[in-house]
Amino acid sequence: MGEDLRLTLGWVAEAVGGQILSGDPSSVVGEVVSDTRALREGEFFVALKGPRYDAHHFIADAFERGAGGALVERGRIDARQTTARGGGGIVEVGETTAALQALAHAVRMASGTRVVAITGSAGKTTTKEAIAELLRGRGRVVKNKGNLNNHIGLPLSLLQLRTRPDVAVMELGMNHAGEISTLVAIAEPDIRVWTNVGDAHMGFFDSPDDIADAKAEILEDAGADDVLVCNADDARVMARVGAFPGRTLTFGTSAASTVRACDVTRLGIDGMSARMVTPAGERQIRTPLIGGGNLANVLAAAAVALDLGTPIDDVVSAASRLEAADRRGVVRHLRGGTVLIDDSYNSSPAALAAALDVVANETRASRKVAVLGEMLELGEHAEALHRRSGAVAAAAGLQLLFSVGGGPARVLADAAVDAGMPASAVTWINGSESAAPTVASAIRPGDLVLVKGSRGIRTDIVVDRIVAEFA
Repeated sequence: MGEDLRLTLGWVAEAVGGQILSGDPSSVVGEVVSDTRALREGEFFVALKGPRYDAHHFIADAFERGAGGALVERGRIDARQTTARGGGGIVEVGETTAALQALAHAVRMASGTRVVAITGSAGKTTTKEAIAELLRGRGRVVKNKGNLNNHIGLPLSLLQLRTRPDVAVMELGMNHAGEISTLVAIAEPDIRVWTNVGDAHMGFFDSPDDIADAKAEILEDAGADDVLVCNADDARVMARVGAFPGRTLTFGTSAASTVRACDVTRLGIDGMSARMVTPAGERQIRTPLIGGGNLANVLAAAAVALDLGTPIDDVVSAASRLEAADRRGVVRHLRGGTVLIDDSYNSSPAALAAALDVVANETRASRKVAVLGEMLELGEHAEALHRRSGAVAAAAGLQLLFSVGGGPARVLADAAVDAGMPASAVTWINGSESAAPTVASAIRPGDLVLVKGSRGIRTDIVVDRIVAEFA
């Protein structure tokens, strides 16, 4: 798309409504960072402040490490002292988080890059990765750095647009109402993707409808030229998208879907296949990503890629090469025919049910084992949702169930027994550190083992122990 966007100290100050305290306005600003620990010489440090931290305490450290400049809050530092230490340009603002967001928005608008933004209760990261892969060969594509998808992470990710890529694929994370609205205003997406509405973060909402209303903030401030890609199979999504002013593309198994999956075949740990019907034609599509939820994510990605001009045969080819994101349904074949599904990154009742459905439909395992971590951020709904999940686990044909975490995890274990699992096959363990050796010693060659839990429960510890024992 041409030369990189040249950011100068003066450009930054104007973009954020700040005042230059020191430095040459024409000097070029290096990469923008918010962590002095990884700061490299010449980079521009943003001193963020939160309830439990204040990066202004590290300004001197930033300049000693060679920072080329800094963004600071008004009245927090003495520019003369900092300059005397050999510091570079300093821009002073009222509040640095808002200024970082303003800077990211200014870069986004100046870049000319097409921005795709994704929200949903589940599948955001997988959909992001799939879109980026399906667009490979259609120009240069950037995406969120790691899981940087919140009010700080998204702006840092959008600052990649100073290199003027053709497309930026950004996931938008939230757990409270109003957060998606903030992120949409920063990103001003050309294409908006809404994957689904689930029960993640129920502790912060009264009902799934309230979650849907918060996710619907993805529709805000859209124009006639914008595109919405949404899930035709999700009633809560479809109930909220009717007034979208731009073009709407849908995906799913519903007959009216713009990109539709027919004749779906579940291949267990080998993924999914279906006949994909699109405005560009029909093709048989297969993906190694496991579960029906991931098939929906692939369809969403296909809708975006096709709309951006990717030939349908290239979409099919790329879908066959997709890989699960780290700890998000990664299938690992271990010694002795043991198969591990590492889904330890996070969990919610709906996502857990989808993972257990994969286990239930796999016919080649000698035994089926699940290690299920407590699901966090469910608030007053936690006990009821864990009880329901225990019944779902019992129906999945498990031979062994380990439930890991606090009281809600114990409720899940008890519910599985109440639903028909033998008490001798169900074990509740208070934490992942204790669970890891117990689970590893119980696994046999030929077992299929699902490990899934909320990030705070650290079921990844169990995964790593299993891998160490069976690699």
